[in-house]
Amino acid sequence: MKNLTIFLCIFSFLNSLGQTFTNYTIADGLVDNNVLCATTQGNGVMWFGTQNGISKFDGVNWTNITTATDTALLSNTITAIKIMTNGDLWVGTDFGVCKYSNSTWTTFTTADGLGDNRARYITESSDGRIWIGEYDGLSIFDGVNFTTYNMSDGIPFGGIQHISFDNNLDAWMGSGFGGLIQFDGTSFTIYNSNDGLLNNIVNSIAIDNQNKKWVGTSSGLSVFNSQNILQKNYTQMYLLPPPDTLNPVMGLGFDSRNLLWVGIYIDYLLDGGVAMYNGYSWVDFNASDGLIGPVITDLVVDQQDQVWVTTSSGISKITDVPAYTNNTMKDDLIVYPNPSNGTFMIKNSSKSGYDVSIKNIGGEILSSFNIKSNTSQINLPQASGIYILEINDGSQTFFKKIVRN
Repeated sequence: MKNLTIFLCIFSFLNSLGQTFTNYTIADGLVDNNVLCATTQGNGVMWFGTQNGISKFDGVNWTNITTATDTALLSNTITAIKIMTNGDLWVGTDFGVCKYSNSTWTTFTTADGLGDNRARYITESSDGRIWIGEYDGLSIFDGVNFTTYNMSDGIPFGGIQHISFDNNLDAWMGSGFGGLIQFDGTSFTIYNSNDGLLNNIVNSIAIDNQNKKWVGTSSGLSVFNSQNILQKNYTQMYLLPPPDTLNPVMGLGFDSRNLLWVGIYIDYLLDGGVAMYNGYSWVDFNASDGLIGPVITDLVVDQQDQVWVTTSSGISKITDVPAYTNNTMKDDLIVYPNPSNGTFMIKNSSKSGYDVSIKNIGGEILSSFNIKSNTSQINLPQASGIYILEINDGSQTFFKKIVRN
């Protein structure tokens, strides 16, 4: 019992990391717990699209909009939502899109020039045009007219479910089945599994300040560099017990510190959570840390670096997460591969030595040793599962989850 208590304290320390989870449900004023999408207005104001209407949260109070309160709203099932720079709210449904401006709703359907009534994603380009990803293609609204694109124009089958813009103002779009799509305003270029993309189902895209494209797919995260060449694939940001490894990405976002936040949902396991990448190591959070539920649908980072995670059980807001936590290694220590088949390497690029212990989930020390300024090999003959690597530099202790396949 003592060992288990010690481990639980360590494991709780690894996973809590000082962050705060604040959860919201219908009991707090949310219109429906099944939240599908989110957008930030700024100044702490958030808008959420749910299975049963729209909720606005100003940090204190909730305001809800449904077809019962606003008959101009086309449907209560909100598939996309976005606040534009001028303050207009655009929402997508399976029956068209709606714009809320100056307390007035305006609806747009195929009768108005929209390419497809089934909207999946809405965003805005720097020139103020509204981009609508649809089940069958793309519509761009210039304030007066729609320009539409579909398979006959070069968009692959599967429609558009996400849109981001790089620093060249090219649009990068996620297809439901056709991979990653680059649109320069004239032509479409497709990047798919033949180019190293983990999966051709692309759910989310984030572009960093180096113009790298972080592409969330149904099998994990693919990173393309500024020359649009595959740089790296990540499939285990959110660690799972072996043999399950793949991490379907549902949402991506960078905060002001360039920390990458990833929402992950593994539907066949009914498991999911959030992973944060600080540039060299992943930290994950799930229901045991306070996340409201495993079925992640979207993830948005607001201007205050608050991470809003929408799920089928409500909303979680994550705050107070340090950029470098004790679940990450020191800069001069790298553990790889992780997970592994039992052989791990620790690369120590410093001139200092470290005391290392490996513990099982009961807190029992399996082995202890010292590593010098070189690359050391760890052989873990124990059974598959999650273990704790404890490293002490003489002044403080660092913990790292490692997984043996």
